[in-house]
Formats: sequence, structure tokens, C-alpha cells
Amino acid sequence: MKVGFFFYFYGMLSFIGDFTCKADSKFRVVVPAPLRRVMTASQQAIFVLRKNIYAPCIDMYPLSEWESMVEELQSRLSPFDRQHARFLRELFRGTSEVEMDANGRILLPKRLLEEIGADKEIVLAGQGSRIEIWEAEAYTKEALKSDEFAGLTQRIFEDNAKK
Repeated sequence: MKVGFFFYFYGMLSFIGDFTCKADSKFRVVVPAPLRRVMTASQQAIFVLRKNIYAPCIDMYPLSEWESMVEELQSRLSPFDRQHARFLRELFRGTSEVEMDANGRILLPKRLLEEIGADKEIVLAGQGSRIEIWEAEAYTKEALKSDEFAGLTQRIFEDNAKK
């Protein structure tokens, strides 16, 4: 499955499209060209990986995006509040930093791939400012039917209109 293109406007990057890829025996994956173009245009080669909170996938944030998110979170949280400290500890637990090499590959940590049940075939799915990494079959199973997506869209926007 290869669907996608990229946007990069005024310093804001946007990863879109989903791409089925195969990891080699060392768990390296060649980043698909459309995603590499966004990375190159935005001068991003270092990424932070962490297990997604809600789904069986890995979130891959460009380092600058990760740093912005962490800065925003830390501005809202107190290091002297136990719940805030627990949240931050869990947020950082198991994170890894990876760098795209000169051949356009990233080395995915085996530990994180095992957590999502991925072996060789994975999907890189652009999600705006980040990329999700899925085990290929799980990504397919997670997809909503058209009517489910339409209903979800309606509920979200109706809820937002009430606020």
C-alpha cells in the first residue's frame, strides 16, 4: 500500500499517507520517499519514538516536534505534584531517539516493535506532525468503515460545536 504525498508550509510540517514497508534483519526500515521529502524539507533527521497511549502502534515525532510538545506539557505541569510527576515518568518511559541515516533508513528498536507485535511488515502512517508505525495487519484491522468514520466525524464536530 503506497498512498500519500506531503505538505510543508511556512515551517509547519505535515506527514500524510500510509506506506507498507519491510524491516530488514537488523530492524532497519527505508523511509518512503514522500515522507523523506518532508523530513528533508523541514531539516528533520532525528526522531523520538514512543509507544502510543491509545493504540498498538509507535509514535515517531521529529525531535523539534517532540521538544515543543514536552515544553508545552511541562509549562502546564508542576514537578512537585505527584500525579504530574507520574504522568511525565510514563510519558518518557521507553522512549528512544533514532536518526535517519544517509541511505534514508531508520533503525527501529526491537523492544518497541515487540510491544506492538510487529516483526517484518509494518506500515508507516503519516499523522500530520508525526508518523505512526504499525504492524501491517493491525493497521488494516484498525481501519473504520466509511459509515463509522462519518458517524465519528459527526459526533466530534457536534460535541465541539456545543463547547
